[in-house]
Amino acid sequence: MSDIQSLCVYCGSSINVDDDFKDAAHNMGVILAKAGIRLVYGGGKAGLMGIIADSVMDNGGEVIGIIPTHISDREIQHTGLTKLHIVDTMHERKQMMMDYSDAFLVLPGGIGTLEETCEVMTWRQLGIHDKPIIIANLKDYWTPFFSLIDFIIDQGFMRTDDKKIAMVTDTIDDVLEKLKAAPKESFDPSSKWI
Repeated sequence: MSDIQSLCVYCGSSINVDDDFKDAAHNMGVILAKAGIRLVYGGGKAGLMGIIADSVMDNGGEVIGIIPTHISDREIQHTGLTKLHIVDTMHERKQMMMDYSDAFLVLPGGIGTLEETCEVMTWRQLGIHDKPIIIANLKDYWTPFFSLIDFIIDQGFMRTDDKKIAMVTDTIDDVLEKLKAAPKESFDPSSKWI
C-alpha cells in the first residue's frame, strides 16, 4: 500500500442521514489516520464530510480540504484541517482533488457525490487517470446506481468489462485490503468504444 499515500473520499454533506452512514464515515477516518493515509476531500464541515475529516484529525492524521469560494463564503468550510485550499470554481476543486489523490472512495451522498463518482469513473474509462476507485455500497445504498449501470450495459452504451472501473465493497472494513489488491495496469481508453 506504499503507493497509496492519499485517498480522496466523496461523500454527502447532509447530517440528516442513517446513523450507520455516520458511523462508517467516522470509522473510515480512524482507519485512514492509523494507516497514515492522508484524506483529500471537499473541505466542508457538514454531514459525512465533516465527520470523516474530524475523525482523521482527532486520530492524528492529515486532511487536505479543497473548497470553492462560493461555498467557503457561506462559512461552511472546515477550519481545523491540515490544509484548506480555497479555489475559484467547482471544476478547479475537482481537478485538484484528483491531482492530490492516489485513489478514490465513494461513501453515501447526494447528487454531488453521484456526479463526482460518475466523473472519476469516466476519467478512468477515458484514460485520464488509472487510480483505484472503490464504491462502499453500505446498506445497499448504491445498488440502484449499479442497476442503472447494468441497464446502460444492456442497452449497449457500456461494455460489461466497464464494471471493473470501480471496485465495490459493502463495508469500510476492507477498503484498505481492496486498495492493496487493486489492479496496477492502466485502463485502456481505446477499449471504451464498442
